[in-house]
Formats: sequence, C-alpha cells, structure tokens
Amino acid sequence: MSGNGAVTAQMAALQSDIAAKVQASGTSFYSAMRLLPQARRDAMFAIYAFCREVDDIADEPAEIDDKKRRLEGWRGEIAKLYDGSPQHPIATALLPCVKQFNLRREDFLAVIDGMEMDAVEDIVAPPMDTLDLYCDRVASAVGRLSVRAFGATEPQADDVAYHLGRALQLTNILRDLGEDAERGRLYLPRELLDGCGITDRAPMKVVAHPKLNEVCQALARRARQHFAGAHVAMAACAKGPMRPAAIMGGVYRAILDRLILADWRDPFARISLPKWQKLWLAFRYGFL
Repeated sequence: MSGNGAVTAQMAALQSDIAAKVQASGTSFYSAMRLLPQARRDAMFAIYAFCREVDDIADEPAEIDDKKRRLEGWRGEIAKLYDGSPQHPIATALLPCVKQFNLRREDFLAVIDGMEMDAVEDIVAPPMDTLDLYCDRVASAVGRLSVRAFGATEPQADDVAYHLGRALQLTNILRDLGEDAERGRLYLPRELLDGCGITDRAPMKVVAHPKLNEVCQALARRARQHFAGAHVAMAACAKGPMRPAAIMGGVYRAILDRLILADWRDPFARISLPKWQKLWLAFRYGFL
C-alpha cells in the first residue's frame, strides 16, 4: 500500500472508531447526523467526539488545577490542528473537516472556554448575562461548527446556531434540574429567582421551593423564543442542509413541551420522548 493509501486507510479506521463511539453514547443527535452525506457525517461525529471529550474533563471528579491543565492541553491541540499537525486522534479526525468545511478555530476555543466555566467552580444561580454566555459557548458555538458541517452557506445559518443552541441548552437545564442540584449546580438565573422571592440559592433548596415552577416557566418562555428565532432563521436557509438542525429542534421542542406540561412538580423525574415520537419527528423534519 502506498503512503497516501496507508494514511487514507488510517483515517477511515479512525473515523469508523469515532462513529461507533458516538452511536454507543446514545446521543439523541445520532439519527439526525446519519442523514448527512459521508464526509459531513464524519465531520459531525468528530465535532461531537471533541465536545464529549472536553465535557468529560469538566464533569469528571478531579482537582480543578488538573481540569484546567487538561483543557489548556486541548487549546494547544486546537492550535496544532490549525497548524496542520494535530496529535490527538479526535483532532486528527477533525483535520480534513476543518479544511473542507471551513470550521472556525474560535468556535472550538469557545467550547473549551464554556467547559472551563463548569470546571473551575460549580455554577450556581448565575446572572442572566453569564448564563447566556455559557449557553453561547457550550451550545451555540457547537451549532456554528455544525451548520458548516451540514453545508449551510447562508449568513442566517449562524442565526440558527445562535437561537437553536440556546434553545437546546435551556431545555437541557430545565430537564436536568434535579441531577444538576445533586452535583451542586444550579443554572437557573438569579434574576428569575429574585423575581419569585427565592433568596436561598442552595441548589437542593431551590429545587424543593414551592415557586420553582414559576422560575422554570419563565425560563421555558425564553427557550420558546429561541426556538421561534431558530425557525425564522432556518426559513432563510436551504432546506437540505438544515434538516439535521430541524430534527434536533423538533425533538427538543417536544421535550420542552413535556416539561412545561409536567410543570416541574418533580424536578428529579426524567422527562423523555417515546421512541415512536422520536421516529415521527425525525420523519417529519427530515423528509417532509
């Protein structure tokens, strides 16, 4: 086998390994990713693997200095990626994607910055501006990478990423209240807590507060506004490249609707969609 052939085979094996790990992770995005052509699908799997890698650093039990060191290592790896000499297998898999789909360095670095917000301290009742910055880094930056991998070229594609990333992240926050509280985290913004007279910011006390649902309903309205903003921006983009984003938006909007209906009576209950509904949403937004 020639040198170029060996490199191609190694890359194909690496991409196959990453795809298998993405599938094994059980992410709800997997079905949407599979709609993409091979090269774009490989790019999305590599982007997802990168995000999972840095997210695990932020979430795993370890000393703060160790987490910061490892995240700094990923900043260095992104520098190597854009110099054309990545060392980490995931960064190596990203190399052809960066060149082919014009993925931006600053978006990868924003994701790392967002994970560092979780790594250096437990976020508890952040100001709304801080929450919005967090959502931009951990979700909308991923969206900006994703719309390029999807093949969207319109300026409004970044607007889709802006709104849909925030909508998805706020939905995650509203779904994971109990789980986050058990870990000492509370992403509900302080302005909404203040407005409902919740002054004790201890996460477990907040999720047990009788006015929790009022705070969550207010944040859900903000999420709905972002879903609406994403819908408007998608309408200005070519339909084909936006199908994966439309599926993700449809699934998460349905989860948000279920959360609103449950009214956070039990913040520890895991709200999810039945398989039939996920399949219907994938068909509705992917093929109709």
